[in-house]
Amino acid sequence: MNRYIAQVINLIPDRSQHLWSGDLAGARRALLAADPKSVLEIQGSFALVAQEGERVVLARSLERPLRYFLAKAAAGPVLVVAERIDAIAAELKRRGWSDQFHPSYTRMAPAHHVTTLRLIGCPDPNPIYSRFFDPPRGTLPPDLDVIGRHYIEALCGELGPWLLAQTPDSSIGVPFSGGIDSGSVLLCLYKLLLDQRQSPGRLKAFTLSLDGDGADARQAREFLRRTNLEMLGETIEVPARALDTLRAVAVIEDYKPLDVECAAVNLALLQSIRERYPDWRLLVDGDGGDENLKDYPIEANSELTIRSVVNNRMLYQEGWGVDSLKHSLTYSGGYSRGCVRGYACASRYGFVSFSPYTRPSVIAIAEAIPFAQLTSGSHERLYALKGEIVSRGVRAVLGFDMPVYPKRRFQHGSATPATAAHLFTEDEALYRRHFHALHT
Repeated sequence: MNRYIAQVINLIPDRSQHLWSGDLAGARRALLAADPKSVLEIQGSFALVAQEGERVVLARSLERPLRYFLAKAAAGPVLVVAERIDAIAAELKRRGWSDQFHPSYTRMAPAHHVTTLRLIGCPDPNPIYSRFFDPPRGTLPPDLDVIGRHYIEALCGELGPWLLAQTPDSSIGVPFSGGIDSGSVLLCLYKLLLDQRQSPGRLKAFTLSLDGDGADARQAREFLRRTNLEMLGETIEVPARALDTLRAVAVIEDYKPLDVECAAVNLALLQSIRERYPDWRLLVDGDGGDENLKDYPIEANSELTIRSVVNNRMLYQEGWGVDSLKHSLTYSGGYSRGCVRGYACASRYGFVSFSPYTRPSVIAIAEAIPFAQLTSGSHERLYALKGEIVSRGVRAVLGFDMPVYPKRRFQHGSATPATAAHLFTEDEALYRRHFHALHT
């Protein structure tokens, strides 16, 4: 009997997997195990693929992308796995299969699931998604002091092992606005370095200022002054003309305006850091903090209500879920767009980034918060929760009275309102056309 030959082309280098404990062989064994929850034991940042005969399994940590494309060869199906869409396109072109490619045919492995494919020939069956992270919801008491303490303990519980896994003298940068997420990350890292009897001089808070202005620069200075950490701050001044939103589209391989704008300013910051510090490697950011504590304006999205936000499991991390018609196969849902925005920009300039707020142990505490009980259907109460929870937790766990400022997006805080209005457009069609033109 004729049998198809299944081939897997894995374009993700082993060196890009950053595990705090264990090794890659053990992580891949966990991926192939019968129990998907064994993947939850993998500590670190990973985008993994493992094969056992015709069965191929994939999984990723929330903060990084994992894409795949199923090509067809005469001998059988060929699965191409990569971090980027353009890497898949280049591999198909190299093998003479460009006619099979379109960016919308690529797939993102959804977060918190093991994706199982069976390469059996034509046609191959749909993927099977098995959840490996399913934290209980609403189990904490409606006590903000208790919630805050658990939340910041979980944050430090992730940063501690990460810090121990790094070279002791390696410098650590925090992209810093003085906001709740970057502020809590900076304070936790500072305290951990002291507790581990390491020099806090390894730590630096980088703040972007376009044309020497922007609310973030002033806010960051005030934050550091009020916490007596002014020696950690460094303002990175970049001319606004250096921003290139179309370049950002190419780097993040996406066209949603808010993601493109954020990526454009992030690229400007990271390029300048690289020019100043050619050997700098490590970055730790607060990405994922807004998702955890549901700190997005519900009014800006006509599809959302406060009921859907507080009652849907990990809505901002996962989107509507793999079983929903709203689930995007090309981009996955929720934070999967945001993770590319951060990971791709950092990778472009040779940085290794880490977002402790994306780790399961931290998300588990966030999911345990009784949001519906605490908010009673009020948008205002929901938006006030994040500052209350984090500041109380920082005070209890770290001993700092952390200042809390109103939420502001990265691209809006790095420039004056007039400059931001000039730089950015809400014309998604423009970005979408440019993205597709990259692959014509």
